[in-house]
Amino acid sequence: MASADLRRVADGGGVGGTFQPYLDSLHLELQQTDPTVLSVVAALLTVLVTLVFWKLIRSRRSSQRAVLLVGLCDSGKTLLFVRLLTGLYRDTQTSITDSSAVYRVNHNRGNSLTLIDLPGHESLRLQFLERFKSSARAIVFVVDSAAFQREVKDVAEFLYQVLIDSMGLKNTPSFLIACNKQDIAMAKSAKLIQQQLEKEL
Repeated sequence: MASADLRRVADGGGVGGTFQPYLDSLHLELQQTDPTVLSVVAALLTVLVTLVFWKLIRSRRSSQRAVLLVGLCDSGKTLLFVRLLTGLYRDTQTSITDSSAVYRVNHNRGNSLTLIDLPGHESLRLQFLERFKSSARAIVFVVDSAAFQREVKDVAEFLYQVLIDSMGLKNTPSFLIACNKQDIAMAKSAKLIQQQLEKEL
């Protein structure tokens, strides 16, 4: 029985035998084709694949157009949000929901970002961060320099959570720690805040 199967395959009765004329024809075509034609086809395929990858990367990057303002309650996120958008000082209050608006970089229409001010209340901040982190191109972590000494543990804990969360994203967003309220007399300097956060983390 086994010898009959071997004879059938050798005579072209198997799967390989069915396609053998096509394989032989393809082999002859490849041998007769000018090598420069194959080089041109390979180059065109390479360019096409590169363009497809570039388009995918650009579309993913364009979907990440948000700058998140995060931090503890009363760190000055909402005032920073208003000042960036209007250039004016306004009285603000603690927010329990997000605020968002389009921010034009250098007043250029083609280059805009979405600023999103996230609430800093302990029971809400991680929930809102989870909702918006996938669209984040950058994260601005706002620290109250005047109240930093008494909030250092909470600031470090939330900063750690934000850093761990943002590192898990496919495109890790840029990160900035903004030491706000530097004009208040008892405010800690940015250097001191950096040193204390490094110790806590």
